[in-house]
Amino acid sequence: MSAHRTLHSKLTLGGLLITLGIIYGDIGTSPLYVMKAILGTHTINADEVLGGISAVFWTLTLQTTIKYVIITLNADNHGEGGIFALYALVKKTKIRWLIVPAIIGGSALLADGIITPPVSVSSAVEGIRTYYPEINTVPIVIGILFVLFTIQQFGTKLVGKFFAPMMLIWFSMLGILGIIQIAKHPEVFKAFNPYYAYHLLTIHPDGFFVLGFVFLCTTGAEALYSDMGHCGRKNIRISWLFVKSTLVLNYFGQGAYLITNEGETLQSLGGKNGNPFYLIMDDWFQPFGIVIATTAAVIASQALISGSFTLINEAMRLNFWPKVKINYPTELQGQLYIPSINWLLFLGCVGIVLHFEESSNMEHAYGLAIILCMIMTTILLNFYLIMKRVKLYFMVPLITIYLLIELSFLAANITKFADGGYVTLIIAIVLISIMSIWFTAKKITKSYTKIVKVQDYIKVLSELSVDMSIPKYATHLVYMTNAGRVDEIEEKVMYSILQKRPKRADIYWFVHVNILTEPYKTEYRVTEILKDDMYRVDFNLGFREPTKINLMFKEVIKDMVKNGEVDIRSRYESLNKNNIIGDFKFVLSEKFLSNDNDIKWHENIIMNSYFLIKKLSLSEESAFGLDSSSVKIEKFPMILHTPENMDLTRLEPREIHL
Repeated sequence: MSAHRTLHSKLTLGGLLITLGIIYGDIGTSPLYVMKAILGTHTINADEVLGGISAVFWTLTLQTTIKYVIITLNADNHGEGGIFALYALVKKTKIRWLIVPAIIGGSALLADGIITPPVSVSSAVEGIRTYYPEINTVPIVIGILFVLFTIQQFGTKLVGKFFAPMMLIWFSMLGILGIIQIAKHPEVFKAFNPYYAYHLLTIHPDGFFVLGFVFLCTTGAEALYSDMGHCGRKNIRISWLFVKSTLVLNYFGQGAYLITNEGETLQSLGGKNGNPFYLIMDDWFQPFGIVIATTAAVIASQALISGSFTLINEAMRLNFWPKVKINYPTELQGQLYIPSINWLLFLGCVGIVLHFEESSNMEHAYGLAIILCMIMTTILLNFYLIMKRVKLYFMVPLITIYLLIELSFLAANITKFADGGYVTLIIAIVLISIMSIWFTAKKITKSYTKIVKVQDYIKVLSELSVDMSIPKYATHLVYMTNAGRVDEIEEKVMYSILQKRPKRADIYWFVHVNILTEPYKTEYRVTEILKDDMYRVDFNLGFREPTKINLMFKEVIKDMVKNGEVDIRSRYESLNKNNIIGDFKFVLSEKFLSNDNDIKWHENIIMNSYFLIKKLSLSEESAFGLDSSSVKIEKFPMILHTPENMDLTRLEPREIHL
């Protein structure tokens, strides 16, 4: 059994611990800021506190436990989770507009990945102000974030092993602190009654809009789904029982403490940055609590960082994102690191910290983007349930309830727009634009790519192969092709061989890479077009597999030689008799937008933006894992709409008098 399958089918203590370290940081550190955000500067009111805790409990139950842990984790694409994995599943329904929620949701989740690390780390570090009220926490937060993003290159397996014991301590601390306070005021258990959550909306000074702060308790649920490929469904579900229990105990503990201090304000209890999370700790324990909380907050960022790597990798395979370099830190499938995304996220996080400075300011920017992602996941989940033929009497009420809940959260979060929510929405809009441009341009390019039948060129290629009047270009000439059918090829490939400096070779190879909707598969098929003259190799690769075509192609050749299917020795007489292997030359085509195009203004913007982004992305040879010394790049003009015939009038030639 592969490491991937073992990961998803087995429940292990090690797997549970690594899950704690990787997945629950974001949702697990919500007690640091949720109750503080709900209460703000208001006088503490017992009913308001009970309502806040009740709303948090039922949000965690309905949104995180039922929607994500129980239902959505079933929607896995061969063990992989996340909104793009879900889209890859529902894409089979052939409903074209589903690409819209996929792109919006993916972009919103990536935008949220930029706000989560700053808000979590800042909330924890600000605990230092209990002892040093005037300290500037901004440099400390940026320093911690730099360390966090630096260690990403070692992979989530190492990160998980390092973080897991710390998160176990963190969640245990949450539970114990909560139990101590609950024991003093057990009446807080009244908050299990959902009436108090409803009552909160009528008594809270912000009314309905308090839901914007309540929503912060479940922001890590989408990352939990995205990171399923790193830890496995079973490990997530079992560990969630422990995680949710400790979270609920801590929230109820904070509530018990606040009720005993009814009539006070957080500021009167704990100074300028009074936080119920730190107030429930005994004075002697607070320094330890601050250190543990800061460490846990650093780990909180891990879920969305590793989830962002997964998202971008899947986006590339779905033609939503330009090609970027991917590293595979360990042999374990599912482990990947994308340097460019890692450091872009870091720069974004630094920008957020410098812009907002305080965690209380960041809370206004937090949540607006992620609720958009959750709504988009619900829309796609609806079509997944239809695809799975789930009974309508179960599916319709379920999706309706979740859309009502999430649209309510969205309406409550809209008020955050002017206070900072615009930051994450601007980031999300930029990401949506990149994905939309890239996908649309790829579609336009494909629709204008002229395909021809290979059969029509067999005779001329076989004659070219033995035409000694043309200098030999290579023993083996390899072309990467996008043509999906084995009997077809792009016209530009034939133009390159026959007209753009005729290229004589002993054997012509056409290589096609087909990216599958499942994550892990490495298959290939060889089609013999003309014995000892022309072959086609089709690779079927999972969307999480590295496209190392150079190494894969060598394996295919080695296998064919072993089976006696092809002779790869040089055809030069002196080299052939000494069994010298012939040279291999890869030819890649690079398109540019021709000046001869007659295209509409919006197509012009899309295509020019596409080629600009393409210049900043990974080169074709690097993306295919080819050795640049054996690659020839040929530039081809891309003509989308040929201009209409020009109305030229021919004049009679002038007479020449000698």
